[in-house]
Amino acid sequence: MRPRLATVEAGGARLWGLVTPGEGFVALSPDHPQWPSLGAVIAAGALPQVIGAGAGRAETHAPGSFRWRIPVPDPEKIVCVGVNFPDRNAEYRDGQAAPPNMSLFVRFPRSFTGHGEPLIRPPESPQLDYEGEIAVVIGRGGRRIPEAEALAHVAALTICNEGTIRDWVRHAKFNVTQGKNWDRSGAMGPWLVPFDDPAQIADVRIATRVNGETRQDDRTGRMLFPVARQIAYISTFTTLVPGDIIVTGTPTGAGARFDPPRFLVPGDIVEVEAEGIGVLRNTVADE
Repeated sequence: MRPRLATVEAGGARLWGLVTPGEGFVALSPDHPQWPSLGAVIAAGALPQVIGAGAGRAETHAPGSFRWRIPVPDPEKIVCVGVNFPDRNAEYRDGQAAPPNMSLFVRFPRSFTGHGEPLIRPPESPQLDYEGEIAVVIGRGGRRIPEAEALAHVAALTICNEGTIRDWVRHAKFNVTQGKNWDRSGAMGPWLVPFDDPAQIADVRIATRVNGETRQDDRTGRMLFPVARQIAYISTFTTLVPGDIIVTGTPTGAGARFDPPRFLVPGDIVEVEAEGIGVLRNTVADE
């Protein structure tokens, strides 16, 4: 099993450290005050150092004694890639082949919650939907990064449920921002898995289940825009910095695409599973 690093809250304090095989926690942040967050660890290029420091350490927090938080709580930016699987493109029924360039939008950290926490359905809309995705965390920044070198800029992988308020996505002619940024409408985590092998993202399964029923199921090898191309394209117009997160795209099968639509309701359990990373699990609650 690859090492896993997480950010948690325990006793009113935010901590980062290693996850044990039984999903307990080894707090490492008290030993490294120079790095207040995993984002700071990544920026310092110190993931291998802290993983080595934590090897063999005893569990400091048993499972259930802490709450999971977003692994990188302070990214400068979160960039999301839309319509990145062939069947997802076909959902639009516009007769168009895959577009020459990717669709992008941004999300704010406040729009995500941690593993085990409820996704929040706001009173303004009942159309809370799920989108299971893999997210990559940038470790080495850059501008105009060549596609052939792009994966060397990735520090770690995590899982994202890119929760969406569907009717608010369509409030304007071409802007999805307001449907994608409701507080705690999505989730990220549970942990980071360090990235050191292109095979970790080349062709891995990503699946979403709602109350045990598989709704989304595809493989990253079918992405219209692979991760290396995403990094190269995004870094053309904005400088990527350590800790930035790219959410790489969701397969077909979101609730809005059913007839009738199947939006999330309080009490639902949503699981996003990514091969080689783990399972991100959340309930649903009303605000």
